[in-house]
Amino acid sequence: MNLKKWFQFIKPNFKFYQDGFFEFPFVANTPELFIESTIKSPGSKHIAQEQLVVRNNLFIKGSMRYRKIDEGLWLTITDIEFKHDSVIKSVYAPNIPSEHYSITFSVFSSEVQLNNVFINKMPFQNKFWAFKKPGVDVGACFYKGSKCLFYIYYVSPSWIQDHIPLDQLDSMLPFKKFLDSDKGFVSYQDIVPNAVELSQEILDTYKTFNSNVLNKTILKAQSLSLLTSFFNNVFADNRADDYQENGIVDYKKIAKCELLISTNLSKPFIGIDALAEKLRISNSKLKTDFKSVYGISILQYNIDKKMELALQLLENSSMQIKQIALEVGYDSHSKFSAAFKKKYDKIPSDLRLK
Repeated sequence: MNLKKWFQFIKPNFKFYQDGFFEFPFVANTPELFIESTIKSPGSKHIAQEQLVVRNNLFIKGSMRYRKIDEGLWLTITDIEFKHDSVIKSVYAPNIPSEHYSITFSVFSSEVQLNNVFINKMPFQNKFWAFKKPGVDVGACFYKGSKCLFYIYYVSPSWIQDHIPLDQLDSMLPFKKFLDSDKGFVSYQDIVPNAVELSQEILDTYKTFNSNVLNKTILKAQSLSLLTSFFNNVFADNRADDYQENGIVDYKKIAKCELLISTNLSKPFIGIDALAEKLRISNSKLKTDFKSVYGISILQYNIDKKMELALQLLENSSMQIKQIALEVGYDSHSKFSAAFKKKYDKIPSDLRLK
């Protein structure tokens, strides 16, 4: 596809600057079209032998690696840093079928400001999974300085049928209810154990692909292992949701909501009403849109992120447990321990006894 034709596809959706964000659409009909449109996008350099696209323009810098892993299964790995507040969203070229499902694992790296005199910042990772049906519009907002790693599997219906026969699922499973509903995508928090480590192994295989004749087989085995783990955990997820389509999601305000939460983990939660007032959005729409994007309620998301920060402090610092409790906004040691045990099935002191 030449650049002129690519721009014709995205032009109707190209608003460039809107409400403080630069908006960039990507062509999402097929993995091949997405890859080709990325190669042809401004500021991109294609290294065909490595199946690598290096990108550096006024708005982003980073790289995208891509491979066809199996018939009907592609994987792109994008490592990117945003130079400005940006919105990335899908668009679909007319008259080209869109049949692929997508499974995305995202890792966002940041630093959390702490109140501790000796440790004032802590590296922090947010990890998310999403499963999207074919042809569904999605979008995400990113703030200046955000560093993100995206693993996106593109899966054809025939590959799904051969490897993950979704039509054989019990109709009462929440994931089956989602498949049968009008909702286009469903998201999860860190649902796959060791997903970061497993995905890093896959990225290492990508980087050294041409150095080992067995890497094609290794990559397929690694991907099947990760995808199998994903579906096993998704099928076991027992969330309660009506899975009805709830209209257009305000991604910008939801991104701002998440930022307000994740940058204030060392403070008590300000409450949904205060968040809604800051974002100039109704209480009900904020709750609905946030759950649609992140898969859980705002309150539970806030608790989960506090516990994830607490876990990192327990594992990577010498801070006392009572200090860690205060760092994540808990005045009560017992309430902190109870919240930690609910998420990790162990109390904080168990980690210090190793």
